[in-house]
Amino acid sequence: MSAKMFGVDSVLTSTEFEQNSLRIAGVLSGHGVRLGDRVLLKADNSITYVSTLYALMHVGASVVLVDHQEKPAQTRQIREQARVKFVIADDDAPVEPGEPVLPLYALNVAAAGHPPAAPRLDFSAWSDLPDSLIMWSSGSTGVPKGVVKNGGRFLQNLRRNADLVGHEADDVLLPLLPFNHQYGLSMVLISWLVGCSLVIAPYRRVDRALRMAGVSGATVVDATPSTYRSILNIVSKRREAVHDFGQVRMLCSGAAPLDPGLVQSAVDVFGMPLLDSYGSTEMGNVAFATIDNPVGAGQTVDGLKIRITDDDGVELGAGQVGEIEVLDPDLMEGYLNADGDLDPVDRGWYKTNDFGYLDAASNLFIVGRKMAVHRNGHTLHPEIIEHELAANGCVAKIVALPSERRGSTLVFFVEDEQQRGHDHWRDRICSALPVFQQPNRVVVLERFPLNRNGKCDRKQLEALAADQG
Repeated sequence: MSAKMFGVDSVLTSTEFEQNSLRIAGVLSGHGVRLGDRVLLKADNSITYVSTLYALMHVGASVVLVDHQEKPAQTRQIREQARVKFVIADDDAPVEPGEPVLPLYALNVAAAGHPPAAPRLDFSAWSDLPDSLIMWSSGSTGVPKGVVKNGGRFLQNLRRNADLVGHEADDVLLPLLPFNHQYGLSMVLISWLVGCSLVIAPYRRVDRALRMAGVSGATVVDATPSTYRSILNIVSKRREAVHDFGQVRMLCSGAAPLDPGLVQSAVDVFGMPLLDSYGSTEMGNVAFATIDNPVGAGQTVDGLKIRITDDDGVELGAGQVGEIEVLDPDLMEGYLNADGDLDPVDRGWYKTNDFGYLDAASNLFIVGRKMAVHRNGHTLHPEIIEHELAANGCVAKIVALPSERRGSTLVFFVEDEQQRGHDHWRDRICSALPVFQQPNRVVVLERFPLNRNGKCDRKQLEALAADQG
């Protein structure tokens, strides 16, 4: 099958798409974009977004990716810190008045009558830059940081990813993810590396994305756990929608932990498990469950190594929970400092600040972030407790509030679409946990708040816990 680019209102062949990207590259060169110039791209998912991204890579720009919904003041701060030369943005992307912007749509219109910049797209000069990509971490557990990545290492990591997962040239990829973050961007570029088709669906409108999946013949879906919950909710109300995934052979998940109940629901409805994965903006893509090995977050991609260590740095054995450390040739170059220069990272074993364990077959299991709180003389790790509760059918997030008397007050937020009461969940939680781990308060929510990357927004939960205190 010839590869295609499926948009919301248009479909391009791979040749048409490449020619359009090359025409945009010519327009960018006409605007003065040169090798190594830092260019900020702030736009929502679309064919034009992907074409412009590839055009920037072709001319060898250092691409600074910013979330489409990022606040104007934060966008200006990123532009100034990164010493950006050009800003490309959607017409409706929030920017401050007077911010110098090259409108994405205007670039596309100008490209319509422009000759292609070259016969074929060529990312070799871009791949050699030390700052090919500057991506901003989600900031879900702290202040967002500018993660600086070399293009060659980034693409090599995606080749490792595709080889392990088994992406093929006749696949039709459906990433229900923002393309300006690690996971979504990975799938966009894997489609190019593998030479397969890509569906650019409105990931916030899962009902429309389902219809596009059916019409385009999507074979591989990538989404966050929260998006899969929405998909399963739609199918429960409109059973015929299950046929929209009739050609799908893999349901891949990432960006947030999976709970066993959600995995089982996918098996019950679609006859396939959700395949978990592990990675980060800093490391790239590290480990994947596959069709042949749907266990935990699966095996490490070729060329990377994982070990689990205790607080003293001693390597732990199979089944023992500790910090995940990764020896990663695809690791970021470092973080962007306040002056816009690179603070390089040590290329040895990288401490992830994540808890996990390896089973006897070296499959990785993710437990959560390495965060410790103290209460009544006990040292507790909230995300390990959350992991234990998930195994008992309770999807919970724990917020620790400071307390002079006990050290911390633990507020357990439980996600329950059925809105069963506080007493129901307190009884269930207390039956699963020892007394020293049990909650001070339980709050039931229909859905957890999410950040723009599809992860649970712990900052919002912290604010809600403080307001209700």
